Amino acid sequence: MNFEVEKFGLKLATLETQIEVLSARYANMNERYVSALSSLNTLTMHSAEAAKAAAESAKNSVVAAQSATEAAKEAASEFAVKAAEAAARAAAAAALAAIQAASAAAAASAAASAAVANQAEESSIKASAEAAAATKIATNAAAEAVRLSNMAAEVARTLKK
Repeated sequence: MNFEVEKFGLKLATLETQIEVLSARYANMNERYVSALSSLNTLTMHSAEAAKAAAESAKNSVVAAQSATEAAKEAASEFAVKAAEAAARAAAAAALAAIQAASAAAAASAAASAAVANQAEESSIKASAEAAAATKIATNAAAEAVRLSNMAAEVARTLKK
């Protein structure tokens, strides 16, 4: 019987060691999980901010395209054809910048959405929604910049005739 008690004691000690190892592994894994969630939350917030900045950039590109279009219209004299063409090129560059800003907003929005897929925190969901809204603003601004660019180009073409 003494041998059985000793054998049982060894098994109990082995199980106790295994539980301690599992507990340490769980603590380590939980620490890494908390750290990963924090990183994802930070990524989500930065992605939303990037999308908002890209939307602002797209809006600024629309203002530049509007100004270039106005310059092309103002230069509507035979002597100012080159100025109108330069304004049309500026409007086209502003439209391209707006398109690139919309693309950046879309990428940031996708990153925010991916982060939300990995963590269902309210702040991440809100940031993802803000990034999506910023992408919509940037896309609309890009479309307006392209429309203005086309107007400026048409003014320059009209002047050449």
